[in-house]
Amino acid sequence: MKILAISGSPRKNGRTGIAARFLQNKYGVEVIDLSDGDIPLYNGESYQAELENVAALRAKVKEADGVLLLSPEYHSGMSGALKNALDFLGSEQFHSKPVGLLAIAGGGKGGINALNNMRVVGRGVYANVIPRQLVLDPHCFDYENDSVNEESSELVDALYKELVMYVKMREYMMQSKEA
Repeated sequence: MKILAISGSPRKNGRTGIAARFLQNKYGVEVIDLSDGDIPLYNGESYQAELENVAALRAKVKEADGVLLLSPEYHSGMSGALKNALDFLGSEQFHSKPVGLLAIAGGGKGGINALNNMRVVGRGVYANVIPRQLVLDPHCFDYENDSVNEESSELVDALYKELVMYVKMREYMMQSKEA
């Protein structure tokens, strides 16, 4: 089973990256880190689909059995970096694919709008965005160990396990159609 996480923060040293590395270390998920800056600004021109980094993004998402989208909340929405990357993708990569959502908030009331924003875009590309979602606030992180704290680890675990459950259900349904 191949789970892919897209770390949607443009910041190299932000909490979104910490959460993505936690997922990578604990569950072995592959991470696409948008802070690398490898994805150009989407302009809708057909030549962009042929760019090496865009083709690699599209191939990795298409090959994944499930996807986790991670984003900080910026001005009541997902990061521009994540939205830009998602603009290069569509139903060819996401149709009926289980997708989990994780927002990183600055504290207080943040995060829910980024989750809603990601959910709307997920529907737009025909993804199966799972019901469970998660917001991690600054107190959820273990900064010294570049990880999440124990209590938050359990919340991430619940999100990951639900995503895996939906991946397995999709695999079962696909096998049933073939039989």
